[in-house]
Amino acid sequence: MSALLEVSGISKTFDGFRAINNLSFSIGAAELRAVIGPNGAGKTTFMDIVTGKTRPDEGQVLWGPNSQSLLKMNEAQIARAGIGRKFQRPTVFEDQTVAENLTMALKAPRGPLDVLRWRPSAASAARVAELAAEVGLSEALPRRAGELSHGQKQWLEIGMLLASDPQLLLVDEPAAGMTLAERELTTTLLCRLAETRAVVVVEHDMDFVRRLNCRVTVLHQGAVLAEGSLDHVTRNPDVIEVYLGR
Repeated sequence: MSALLEVSGISKTFDGFRAINNLSFSIGAAELRAVIGPNGAGKTTFMDIVTGKTRPDEGQVLWGPNSQSLLKMNEAQIARAGIGRKFQRPTVFEDQTVAENLTMALKAPRGPLDVLRWRPSAASAARVAELAAEVGLSEALPRRAGELSHGQKQWLEIGMLLASDPQLLLVDEPAAGMTLAERELTTTLLCRLAETRAVVVVEHDMDFVRRLNCRVTVLHQGAVLAEGSLDHVTRNPDVIEVYLGR
């Protein structure tokens, strides 16, 4: 089966520091993957390159069944092509309700006149209700986003990303700051999302990664150090030395 995202031999140097070093990575169309590694391993730069925020010095990043080059697209084009990214800190409109946040995120023409003419419809209301149900926020639709717990804000942001129907979700440390109950619900949510799309979770919390029960990629010094099940990679002597032993 061909990969949805194929990253081949990418490298990136910042002021003499090699943040990414001949990194290759691929993920299928309906797959959950955890990416772990010590600070400075290149996890954020890797996501920056996939989403167009940073250009690699060499290598290629191919996307979709037609193997389009993401390196020829800007950030907005990459997002429209079906790649969504969730940063560690939730960025929601705190003064707006959950329903309003989700409505603003719906896939629609974005030209100035389109925005002025846009009116909510039965279809948009149904889609908002569907998104809220998918991320467990149905009962919170009328609440202001600023009133939500940290975990609920994370789910709202995931719901806002889902509004554009991405084929790949990049999620940065979703478990950080969550209660145990929220973490369990987040695990369930990410596993369910990966049934129909690719989901990459960058995470430090080994217990959370174990709950995801998925293939794990370990990065170190900008390259893939090991890949496989969590049990497989945590038995790797190099992984123990550079990451788990600290």
